[in-house]
Amino acid sequence: MKNHVLRELPEAVAEIGALTPYAGAFAHAPTMRRCSPKIKCQRPGNNKLRGSLEEIFDELSIANGMTLSFHHHFRNGDSLVNQVLAIAAERGLKGLRIALSSVFPVHAPLVEHFKTGTVTYLDTDYISGPVATAVSQGVLSTPVMLRSHGGRARAIECGDLHIDVAFIAAPTADEYGNLNGTEGPTACGSMGYAFPDAEYADHVVAVTDTLVPYPQKTISIPQTRVDYVVTLPSVGDPKGIVSGTTQVTKDPVQLKIASLAAKAIEASGLLQNGFSFQTGAGGASLAVAHYLRKIMRENSIVGSFAMGGITGYLVSMLEEGLFQRLFDVQGFDLEAIRSLRENPNHLEVSAGMYASPFNSGCIVNQLDCVVLGATEMDTHFNVNVVTGSNGNIMGGSGGHSDAAAGAKLTIVTANLIRGRLPILRDEIVTITTPGETVDLLVTEYGIAVNPLRQDLIARLSGRGLPLKTIEEMKKLAEEISGIPDPITLTDDIVAVVEYRDGSIIDVVYKPENR
Repeated sequence: MKNHVLRELPEAVAEIGALTPYAGAFAHAPTMRRCSPKIKCQRPGNNKLRGSLEEIFDELSIANGMTLSFHHHFRNGDSLVNQVLAIAAERGLKGLRIALSSVFPVHAPLVEHFKTGTVTYLDTDYISGPVATAVSQGVLSTPVMLRSHGGRARAIECGDLHIDVAFIAAPTADEYGNLNGTEGPTACGSMGYAFPDAEYADHVVAVTDTLVPYPQKTISIPQTRVDYVVTLPSVGDPKGIVSGTTQVTKDPVQLKIASLAAKAIEASGLLQNGFSFQTGAGGASLAVAHYLRKIMRENSIVGSFAMGGITGYLVSMLEEGLFQRLFDVQGFDLEAIRSLRENPNHLEVSAGMYASPFNSGCIVNQLDCVVLGATEMDTHFNVNVVTGSNGNIMGGSGGHSDAAAGAKLTIVTANLIRGRLPILRDEIVTITTPGETVDLLVTEYGIAVNPLRQDLIARLSGRGLPLKTIEEMKKLAEEISGIPDPITLTDDIVAVVEYRDGSIIDVVYKPENR
């Protein structure tokens, strides 16, 4: 069957079941009720403290085929996933289903668990490093489910992703299970991606390396959602939170792109008091914020809120008074952690509040502008952030498709030529974010506006901006670098790409070995 973006889909996939084809960004409306978590009971005097993870395995009778969930707020500094799965492997467990909100190089031991059958299913929003390579090569026996951040929260709340045991790495906890991420030697900041797991899992295990007296003063996840507390020597390394650079790029090409993007935002008419903004943590994305900062200063503009991967740069804009609030579902550096701990205008929010499409209103719906990246894009403005030009998995939607759907202005910034290959193709390897939710492509050679946005074309015209059609941009790229040879894919599906509403926008095929 073909979906709305003309991608061929199988009717069903092993371990996932029947597939609902993507029918449009807002075509699907919920018809179900919110899933009900198990009712818990703690008698006076009951003790939630346990001496080890092994005790948890015994007491909960963790068995073959169960779904264990984890969050990724430590990013590449996480250690809990590996510790839990090492115990599972030692006990000879098989067929475990792992719901890990994002996978990083530190999770490389997962590959061996795939090979031994300890883990047979992976549900995640982003995947990189050795695990991404292994999945691309078909090492995992079943396809990975790739969701968006908002889609994961929706799946948990709606019962599509049922969690038997949620393991939550908590920088601080008290003995009755009140948790936060802003205090202690391994502080990671916001714990927003763990909120749905804590709310809906059958059993919730908090794992901490800093146990504080009851009650601790700041509570992110409350005692009412936590069944057990385990203390370990370490749950993670905050140094691994930092993802690449969190400083404004100095690359002249990317600075040119960022400057053009900021000028386009200004020309759109959205940059006025109350402006709301999301950007990523990379150097190029922060460069857009850098140029916006100058415009906002010069025109005394105060925005309502900023969000995204929160970095020290956005914190400094908050502290300067350029934004009234920061919404934080995940911190990307140590300044973000400090600010969340100290500043009452820096607000911790759940993944569902951030981006779930099936609630009474998520934050992305209030965005004026979001700046996103791309590995590839086609002439219909469909964007790929899952696979590289060689077909191998190298990322995932994260909040990409969520923010694109919600924002009034969605901008993709990218070098027109990357690695001697044009970013624009007639057909991209994988569609992650549909073109109907993308408004602008900004490259070093100019700006392409989605023809669906004739109002935006009118606003940007006559403002001295280098406007081009997407076809003109693609032709220019091919004149510079040539037309790349298409890659060869096998018929083996290694991942399913879910759109945020639960429909399927694409599948990822294993590349042919060369």
